[in-house]
Amino acid sequence: MRVVGLMSGTSCDAIDAAAADLTVVGRTLYLTPLGMVGEPYEAELTAALAAALPPAATTLAEVCRLDTRIGQAFARVALRADRELCGGRAGLFASHGQTVYHWADGGRVHGTLQIGEPAWIAEATGRPVVAGFRPRDITAGGQGAPLVSLIDRMWLRGRPGVPAALNIGGIANLTVLPPAGEPVAFDTGPGNALLDAAVRELTGGRLDHDADGALAAAGTVHEPLLARLLAEPYYALPAPKTTGRELFHHRHLHTALAPFTPLPAPDLLATLTRLTARTVADALRPLGATEVIASGGGTRNPVLMDMLRTELGPATALRTSDALGLPAAAKEAYAFAVLGFLTLHGLPGSAPGCTGAAGPRILGSITPGREALRLPGPPPAGPPDTLVVGPAPAPAS
Repeated sequence: MRVVGLMSGTSCDAIDAAAADLTVVGRTLYLTPLGMVGEPYEAELTAALAAALPPAATTLAEVCRLDTRIGQAFARVALRADRELCGGRAGLFASHGQTVYHWADGGRVHGTLQIGEPAWIAEATGRPVVAGFRPRDITAGGQGAPLVSLIDRMWLRGRPGVPAALNIGGIANLTVLPPAGEPVAFDTGPGNALLDAAVRELTGGRLDHDADGALAAAGTVHEPLLARLLAEPYYALPAPKTTGRELFHHRHLHTALAPFTPLPAPDLLATLTRLTARTVADALRPLGATEVIASGGGTRNPVLMDMLRTELGPATALRTSDALGLPAAAKEAYAFAVLGFLTLHGLPGSAPGCTGAAGPRILGSITPGREALRLPGPPPAGPPDTLVVGPAPAPAS
């Protein structure tokens, strides 16, 4: 099946679409990447979304408008991906939508909200759409994240040592495969969220990120501020755990900065970059990770990657997912393409040992396209347990 995964992460700035041919042979799922397209949100939509996100207040009318406009934006990117990457032959779209609230309290997640109405995608493309992936895991007692942990487990299965997958978006999350027992997965804390918030404030909204880490590279880490930021109780919570911009937003940063005189912009950004690197490394160290395979927008920041490499130390190799065949910028979009494929085939898409759910669950809801919806059913050998990036072997003659 040819599937397009659509993703907008916690940076809330753009939509990524990745297309893949997916084939199951026995218990192995083969993923052949077909490419990626991406589009930033229009400036006015970005501003409206930012104005509605926590800790700001909003209205149901504004949520309705954003749900519609983001759904329409996803539909435009879906059409483009089908045309440019799939030759008009995509069979399924899997849309993560845009997370606007993740209701976590007392170590539990009680609810989550992703907007971007999938009916717009189904209407524009005429194909079925799987969306709303996170709530089903939450209803089973899980955190609803990181859902990519199932794909990470399938993908890294059999690698030597203790491999870990790390995604650095607005929030950073990881999956670690110990040599025995269940994988461990959770959000480590801010990836780019505080960095981007600081850049927007420092530049009056002219910039939304520190391109190539240039500003941070010119600064010096302010150790007292770093220590204050590291005192956030979230970091000490046991896994499984998730977080989001409900916690790590500009007011969180202002509270930490309050005791200090204004810092030079490069020093502030250097400190926030070190915060991300330190919290990721602190999360990985007790798990004994010997290899970290990174993806997400943070991998484009060489200063962050250098700091992370230093924090991890020479015993832990750091590389991007490109080295294993999945482009770092598109890895999460490919992961949701796989999750959509599993849902359509009636297969679980969650790893309960990673999210804390009572058991595996079939995720999401299906919006039919123009044709009658015919579900293909699970493959004869059962759910795939291994993911291989590359074409499926030719059938034996």
